[in-house]
Amino acid sequence: MANLFEPPHYIAIEGPIRVGKTTLCRVIAETLHAQRISEPDQNPFLTAFYNGERGAAFQAQLAFLIARYEQLATVDLKRPGRTIVADYIFEKDKLFACLNLNDAELGVYNRFYDLFRQNVPTPDLVIYLQATPEILKKRLKKRNAPGEKAISDDYMEEVVKAYEHFFFHYTSSDLLIVNTSEIDFVERSEDLQALLRRVSEPIRGTQYFLPLGADESA
Repeated sequence: MANLFEPPHYIAIEGPIRVGKTTLCRVIAETLHAQRISEPDQNPFLTAFYNGERGAAFQAQLAFLIARYEQLATVDLKRPGRTIVADYIFEKDKLFACLNLNDAELGVYNRFYDLFRQNVPTPDLVIYLQATPEILKKRLKKRNAPGEKAISDDYMEEVVKAYEHFFFHYTSSDLLIVNTSEIDFVERSEDLQALLRRVSEPIRGTQYFLPLGADESA
């Protein structure tokens, strides 16, 4: 019987900060010889937002929304043989907007979001990387990036909860949920290779990659 499995042409990786999105995106892109899209990291309002300055959340969110839209709106999936790997999905922007904006700001934001979303393609496969807030806090401290020092423990917990809620209801594409609390594909090659093998296999609906290498479908 012929193998009818067609690998996804557009893969996106998501999860909270320091969960390993960028590393996994780079490795998968190199493995598949794919075009890589990295989340824009230049935002002139981000430091002010982390420092709690008034109005900075709205400014930072709009700046991110525009930058993410400009990137993803140019994704071309029509070229034969092209594979694209991104380290975020467009919906991520609204997830953070709901966390950080007040009702009036969110009303304005949603008008732009809804307009932009119509022109952004949906991935064939999303890989959602999970980790507990405690693990993420340790990784955050280990990296010790200047722009991330102002991230509070409470904010990190809110972000993790928002991601969990979002992906519990996610149905827009095939979804692989990876719990990274007990594995570390950034530091351990065997963990990374196990995950790459799982990604190379068919994924339909929502499926899970467990630390011991067992898969479970939902």
